Amino acid sequence: MSIELNLPGQYASVNGLNLYYELHGSGFPLVLLHGGGSTIQSNYAHILPVLAKGHLVIAVELQAHGHTPDRDIPLSFEQDADDVAALLNHLKIEKANVLGFSNGGTTTLQLAIRHPHLVHKIVLASATYKRDGMDPGLFEGLHHATIDHMPHLLKEAYFEANPDQEGFQKMFFRDVTRMINFKDISDTDIAGIQAPALVINGDKDVVTTEHALALSRTLPHARLLVLPSSHGGYLGEVCSIDKTSNLVGLTLGVIIDFLKGSNS
Repeated sequence: MSIELNLPGQYASVNGLNLYYELHGSGFPLVLLHGGGSTIQSNYAHILPVLAKGHLVIAVELQAHGHTPDRDIPLSFEQDADDVAALLNHLKIEKANVLGFSNGGTTTLQLAIRHPHLVHKIVLASATYKRDGMDPGLFEGLHHATIDHMPHLLKEAYFEANPDQEGFQKMFFRDVTRMINFKDISDTDIAGIQAPALVINGDKDVVTTEHALALSRTLPHARLLVLPSSHGGYLGEVCSIDKTSNLVGLTLGVIIDFLKGSNS
């Protein structure tokens, strides 16, 4: 499927949610899914324009994030995946590549598990599928997290998209609660994903290198890329970007080659 559009700032009514998305570029569809507490801009501002040169980029802001308001249900990776599937159906897109960062990577896994007919290839950037794949103490620390712990640049990014202070607080509460209640995705479900996958991780990530390796070995058709980077630095994520580094360009090259390559 090849479409040419440049229509940022759209909303779709899906699953009781007024879901915000942007369309950029042309070509085979590529869905971008952000991490927890993030927006399209805070995660993907540095790479979206390049990806849009060869793809129809569908960048999404999920429940309670950025432009998309909350609805009166808890966040879950399964529900986020169902919302993305509903959006693709709304857009009449039969199959797409998907790039998910951090929590967006876990949503990408659920999309591939729950809606495999919609998924062509997946890029899993700092994705988690088991609790023990995160830095020791992270989950324990979430029980004491307050809104003051949220990085300033992520706060700025939210308010650039949405000035609603109450909405920001809901987003924080929803994200923390989801992670506290996160349950492992079974190896059986991961092994059932047939889409070719590229697993990317930083060597100083909040997701351990061992976890990224295990994910790449459990997926039946996966490649692994470990980079000298912190969480999201290799994508140009707003809190981690080093403007003097060539790392983002290197990562982009690998992603683009993977997406345009054969399925083998």
